[in-house]
Amino acid sequence: MGKKGSHAGEFGFAARYAAALYALAFEEKKLDQVVDEIAALGRLIAESADLRRFIGTPLTDAATAAPVIKSILVEQGFSELVQNFVAVVIRNRRLRDLPLLVTGFAAYVARKRGEIVADVASAHALTDVQRTQLRARLTESGYSNARLIETVDPALLGGMVLKIGPRIYDTSLRSRLQRLNHSLKGAA
Repeated sequence: MGKKGSHAGEFGFAARYAAALYALAFEEKKLDQVVDEIAALGRLIAESADLRRFIGTPLTDAATAAPVIKSILVEQGFSELVQNFVAVVIRNRRLRDLPLLVTGFAAYVARKRGEIVADVASAHALTDVQRTQLRARLTESGYSNARLIETVDPALLGGMVLKIGPRIYDTSLRSRLQRLNHSLKGAA
C-alpha cells in the first residue's frame, strides 16, 4: 500500500508503538476513546494536504513540529493521552512515520479484537458514500466484520488498492496505465 508496506502494525517499530499505546489506553480504561481518536487523527491527516506535507517534510525538526502539532491536536479536541503519544513520536524523530503508526495501531487493534483487516489505499481520501459502497461490497464477499484501514497515496492517480490478507485487488489508475504500457511494449 505505501512505500513502507501494509499492516504496518505487524512489524518493527510500528508494532512497538501500537502495543505501547494499546496497553496504556487499556490500563487507563480509555481504549475505545483512544481507538476513535487515533482513527480521527488518521482521517485528519488523510484529509489535509497541508498537514501531510508538514508531517512528511524531512527538514521539520522536533522543536518546530511539537508546538504546531500540539496546537492542532488541542484545537481538534484530542485527549491528553493521544497528545502525549504524538509528542513521543515527535521526540523520537518519527513524525514522518505518524501516518504509518496510525494505520499500524488500527491494524493492531483489529487483530486484538479478532477482526479482518482490509487495507485500502486511494489517491484521495474516501468519501462517506465510497466507504459505504466498499463496506457493502466487502459484506457481499463475506468480509462483513472487516475493519477498513485507509491510507492516501496520490501516486495511485485514481481508483484504489484493497488488500485483505494475501489478496490484493488493484483498480488504481496507476496499475491500469502500467498494464497498458506493458501491453504496448509487447505489441511493438
